[in-house]
Amino acid sequence: MAKKSRTPAPPRPVQAPRRRTTAPTRTADAARQKLILYAVAGSGILALAVVIGLFLLTRGSGADVAAAQKAMAAAGCTFKSYSQQPRNHVPLNYKFHYNSFPPTSGPHYFQWVLWGIYDQPVRQIQQIHNLEHGGIVIQYGSKVPPATVAKIASFYRSDANAMLVAPLPALGNKIALEAWTHLGTCTSFNQHAFTKFRDALRYHGPEHYPKSFLQPGQ
Repeated sequence: MAKKSRTPAPPRPVQAPRRRTTAPTRTADAARQKLILYAVAGSGILALAVVIGLFLLTRGSGADVAAAQKAMAAAGCTFKSYSQQPRNHVPLNYKFHYNSFPPTSGPHYFQWVLWGIYDQPVRQIQQIHNLEHGGIVIQYGSKVPPATVAKIASFYRSDANAMLVAPLPALGNKIALEAWTHLGTCTSFNQHAFTKFRDALRYHGPEHYPKSFLQPGQ
C-alpha cells in the first residue's frame, strides 16, 4: 500500500525589523557637540575678559619710575611711591585716611577737576581722579615765592595736556608733584626734574584715556 505524502509545513513568516523605541544617537551626539562648542566659546570669552581686565589694571606699569626718582634726587627733592588704595567713587565729604599728603590714590569724587591751572585750592578728593586718568598734579604751599609760582605756571603752559596746577596752602614752602601712587616734593623749581617727572609718569594711571580727552578745560 502506498504511503501518503506528508504535506510540507508552511514557511515561517519573516520577522519584520523591530522599530527603535529610543531616538537615534545621532541627535544626541549633535546636541552633545553643541554643548561642547558653547562651553569652549564661553571659556574663550572668559579668558579674553580676564586678559582685558589685567591689561587695564596694569597699564600704568610702563611708567619710568626710576628716571623720575633719579631726576628728583639730583635736584635735592624727595620722591616716594605708595601702595595703591581703593579706587571707589565717594561723596565730596567722605573721610578717609590717605597714605600720603597730598593723596596720590584712593577713594575719590566721580567728577575730576577740569584740567588747567588754578589760583585757588582744588578739592583733594577730586584731584585724585585726575591722577587716576594718568594726569600730573602740581600743588604748591602758601610760602612758595611768587617768582617760583610764575616758573611753575610757565612750565605748565609749555605742555598743558593732562596737567593740573593749584595752590595748597598746607604745603607751606613745598611744591608737590603728583602722579598715580607717586609723590615728589621740592622746595624750589627745577626745570630738569619737573620735566623728567612729568614725562616719565604722565599717561600711566590705572584708567587710560586718549590724550585728546585730557586737554585744558576738559
